[in-house]
Amino acid sequence: MTDDTQAPIGIFDSGVGGLTVLKAIRARLPGEHLVYLGDTARLPYGTKSPASIARYAEQATARLLDEDIRLLVVACNTASAVALEALRAAVSPLPVIGVVEPGAEAAVVARPGGRHLVLATETTVRLGAYRRAIARLDPAAEVRELPCELLVALAEEGWTEGVEAESVVRRYLAAVEQSDYHPDSIILGCTHFPLLRDVIAACAPAGTSIVDSAETTARFVESQLADTAAKGVRGALKLLATDGASRFARVGGQFLGERLEESAIEIVDL
Repeated sequence: MTDDTQAPIGIFDSGVGGLTVLKAIRARLPGEHLVYLGDTARLPYGTKSPASIARYAEQATARLLDEDIRLLVVACNTASAVALEALRAAVSPLPVIGVVEPGAEAAVVARPGGRHLVLATETTVRLGAYRRAIARLDPAAEVRELPCELLVALAEEGWTEGVEAESVVRRYLAAVEQSDYHPDSIILGCTHFPLLRDVIAACAPAGTSIVDSAETTARFVESQLADTAAKGVRGALKLLATDGASRFARVGGQFLGERLEESAIEIVDL
């Protein structure tokens, strides 16, 4: 752990979805060095027990600490819901930022006392992380959480626009409309979903705010670093994975918005 502006920000997720968070951080803080770890050998975290998820999060954190990071981003909704407080206690005073709290805060600021719809995976919905976070910030708010597993598959296949993507999104949102719940905001509660933001916005009722958890997390990181953010030339990017360098490069390139070479992915053992 160090305060040196040359030390990197560490980011981890169970797979490549957290690269949307990395991309947003890179856009806001281009001078920062970044180290990303995708625990691809054990994804998805959502099918694992809370004890296993906590252990995986601790192991990923330990590997990133080896990179002498100065801030840790848990770019995984499931790990944020299960292990964030334990990680903060374990690595204090190193700052640890999850993806749930920034998204919840952005939603209640945008629509105080409003109705919020969280699109997420089944596990994130089951854990109720966004519901609890919003309730702490705005007891008057209403929250509905909707599991949208097919959106994960669409994002990973690169089907983020067109008839197929629009049809799936409309099918999910129709279930909410039929229950007579009319959200003021839609929170993208999975790091895969920013890739589908345009389709979701187009299918949402007019006037609905779209809260991108990747972008809100990046803003939170920016405010946390404040005057210590690295300046100057573009920071270095180091990519780590626990398995499947070829798939990581192929799918991860879609999330990062640039071509990735398999040789750029370092396989590590946690």
